[in-house]
Amino acid sequence: MKIVECVPNFSEGRDREIINRISESIRSVAGVELLDVDTGYDTNRTVFTFAGEPGAVFSAAFNAIKEGSGLIDMSVHTGAHPRMGACDVCPFIPVTGISMEECIELALALGEKVGAELNIPVYLYENAAKSPERKNLAKIRSGGYEALEEKLKRPEWKPDFGPSAYNERVKRSGATVIGARRFLIAYNININSKDKRPASRIAGEIRERGETVKDENGKTVRIPGKLKQCKAIGWYVDDYKRAQVSVNLTDYRITGMHHAFEAAVEAADGAGVRITGSEIVGLVPKQALIDAGLYYIKKQRGSTACSEKEIIETAAASLGLDEVATFDPHEKIIEYRIRGFSGAQVEGQIIRPD
Repeated sequence: MKIVECVPNFSEGRDREIINRISESIRSVAGVELLDVDTGYDTNRTVFTFAGEPGAVFSAAFNAIKEGSGLIDMSVHTGAHPRMGACDVCPFIPVTGISMEECIELALALGEKVGAELNIPVYLYENAAKSPERKNLAKIRSGGYEALEEKLKRPEWKPDFGPSAYNERVKRSGATVIGARRFLIAYNININSKDKRPASRIAGEIRERGETVKDENGKTVRIPGKLKQCKAIGWYVDDYKRAQVSVNLTDYRITGMHHAFEAAVEAADGAGVRITGSEIVGLVPKQALIDAGLYYIKKQRGSTACSEKEIIETAAASLGLDEVATFDPHEKIIEYRIRGFSGAQVEGQIIRPD
């Protein structure tokens, strides 16, 4: 059986009716399971995670974009998270029995359909990008929704699909970025301060692109960050009354949650703050927690001859995953959420749900 995951991010985290209507547009498609709906009030953003067979997931993704873009008005949207559209980004991720090439085909087909039928500018990113300049989501989204009108006037930013004119429809919907990628772990690291400045400093030290500073001659120079396949920014979350380092791990096989957490602990000392815990946004591959658990067991000089449950519990305790929200492995690990699988392959790892 071919199973693909889709994780569209919508620029709405406060209006429960809109969030519910997008959820129902996904649930209405047979063969799709809505696995997680993660809302953020301060970011004003909701991440929907669903999975199923490719055709069903394609239909659910289009339904969600159609519903969300009809309900969300970007001209009045505010929020802490970078964004440039009602459906800001919509990636396809291979889970089992499906190749990255097939996910790219889904992204291209969805982009064409959204552009033609919904009249929304669409940019392709990551593995579906048609040029290296558009591979990076942050580069496409640079300037956010507020820069979109001017961006559309520039030939180098002509959308891959859909209109290139900034009309009333585009003013309301913004633009959508669609692509195909490997698992991305959205992971927030908490600090013991309400001030986002130390969180931003930590983010600059650990993310791959690093940070820009002035040298002794006043010239701007870039200092590379510590971690590959890591993106990060600092922000304040009023719900938690604290700042966080918001991290995206674009390949957990290269940089895992434990790598990001330990690098943040080291950087926090120089910033005069402490890391108090962390949280996973959306779902996570089981292997990412296994990797973290084994890392901390070995660090404690313990035996790794223990159960999967014990390894995951060690990861959760070591990373402080229960600090700001309850961490339930059976709700947060994607393999445990997909029904009807036994011994299926996800990213080269065997899935055996408990």
